[in-house]
Amino acid sequence: MPVIECDPDAARSRLEEAGVAVSGGNTDHERWRAERDGATAVAYNDKVVVQGSDPAGLTTLLREGGGRGHVYFDGASRGNPGPAAIGWAIVTGDGVVAEGSERIGRTTNNKAEYAALVRALEGARDYGLDEVDVRGDSQLVVKQVRGEWNVNEPTLRERRVRARELLDGFDRWSIDHVPREINERADDLANEAFDGS
Repeated sequence: MPVIECDPDAARSRLEEAGVAVSGGNTDHERWRAERDGATAVAYNDKVVVQGSDPAGLTTLLREGGGRGHVYFDGASRGNPGPAAIGWAIVTGDGVVAEGSERIGRTTNNKAEYAALVRALEGARDYGLDEVDVRGDSQLVVKQVRGEWNVNEPTLRERRVRARELLDGFDRWSIDHVPREINERADDLANEAFDGS
């Protein structure tokens, strides 16, 4: 259960700017409540407590963000196509500041990798990062996004366009292929989504 030390009024403004509905608190001690994607944020005088099955969508919006971060992504399918899941993590000088994982239905490994990249970039955008260094263990996705390899499959082409739109929203970005052991947290999160952990 993440506890975010922050100014609740500023945090509320960030949520509302992102289109999250905010309502009054349920007790005299609660300043406000907000819900998104199965998670609930409850504001008190100097902090916000987030609870639920997937708190990352709210925690990324509640933190003030800014600055530079490393964004790790991984998608996997068991079978090709088969059941698929994604994992992602955002790391700044403060450590892991946001992460997430989810099952995404039945798809190919490459489509899962792109889904993970897009979700990770959305998380970095919502967190408010100005600069991102993106890392993934899919050479295909990295080289396609950088424009070194062609994208022939229509769905992958659409996801590449979406990834580039998100990347272009940052002041500076890079994307590089890394070995799986460097991408371990995102890989673990994708596997946890498969296992229901």
